Amino acid sequence: MKKIRLAIVGTGSIAFTHMYGIQRLDEAELVAIMDIHTEQMDTFRKTFPMKDEDCYTDLDALLAREDVDAVIVCASDKAHCDIAVRAMRAGKDVLCEKPMALDLNECREMIRVSEETGRRFMIGQVCRKAPGFIKAKELVDQGVIGEVFFVESEYAHDYLEFPGIDGWRQVPERHPIIGGGCHAVDLLRWIAGDPIEAFAFANHKMLPGWPINDCVVSVLKFPNDVIGKVMTSIGCKRSYTMRTCIYGSEGTIITDNTSDTISLFRNKVGGELESFGIPNQTMELKIPVAIASHNMTEEIRDFINCINNDTAPDPDGRQGFCTVAVCDAIVRSAATGEKIAIDYTI
Repeated sequence: MKKIRLAIVGTGSIAFTHMYGIQRLDEAELVAIMDIHTEQMDTFRKTFPMKDEDCYTDLDALLAREDVDAVIVCASDKAHCDIAVRAMRAGKDVLCEKPMALDLNECREMIRVSEETGRRFMIGQVCRKAPGFIKAKELVDQGVIGEVFFVESEYAHDYLEFPGIDGWRQVPERHPIIGGGCHAVDLLRWIAGDPIEAFAFANHKMLPGWPINDCVVSVLKFPNDVIGKVMTSIGCKRSYTMRTCIYGSEGTIITDNTSDTISLFRNKVGGELESFGIPNQTMELKIPVAIASHNMTEEIRDFINCINNDTAPDPDGRQGFCTVAVCDAIVRSAATGEKIAIDYTI
């Protein structure tokens, strides 16, 4: 398998996680980095030493390098579209961190350029690589909990001390459901399909100095008459979690991306126990899973396999667009108090 030479654009905290993933893969090699914030890039280089000639503050200079096969976009959300588009036009495949973009028209532009240039374009919705969520989806797809009727997930995080360099998490257009809650939205889309309608409430109590609502609760209508809920809080006093519950006619799954087990609840079949006066009852089975809340190793491995095997990435730009479309409908519902039909037109 050909070793893919990667460049990382944006060297903040998420870039560290990507770099640890690259280091675990024989088929990947980091050859260049770029950041307009030199102090942030210097911090990255203290952990991952890089030669001066491989460190850039100018994106076009980096993209001119013929030895860069693909780019991982780790810059702030509002910069995703510009960086990804320029990289694809320069002949590079792109793995773009979530959210794909903060604006649906920017998402459309990224898809258009990907299709025009023929470059592979993958969106880093990394919850699809978390072992607990993978096992939960396997159980649902195998029918272990019967017909699903309700799904819920949450993105609970405390951003108080983490506004991001230059306050990029605080910009008004970075609604928490788009910037962070897209994890939970994408996860439920992956499991239950594309929601049809959204209704949401939001408030602004935990981060009063930020120009955005910091808590959003949305109710979603999924195909097959499945109901869903997503809670997003970026100011809650709680350890980071993405607790997720999937309710079916024959059982329930409770999982997250930071625990070493998932819970499967099923009806206990009485059978011979009924003769002892023990009726059918709900029992909990603990299923062990690895902990990998940001499993960039497998995400990058999939990206590289797409390049080497000339296959389409998953999730691709169209999947990324659909997740942002749901988030956008939630934002509009919270602002207007109206139920919003979700438009997936690209």
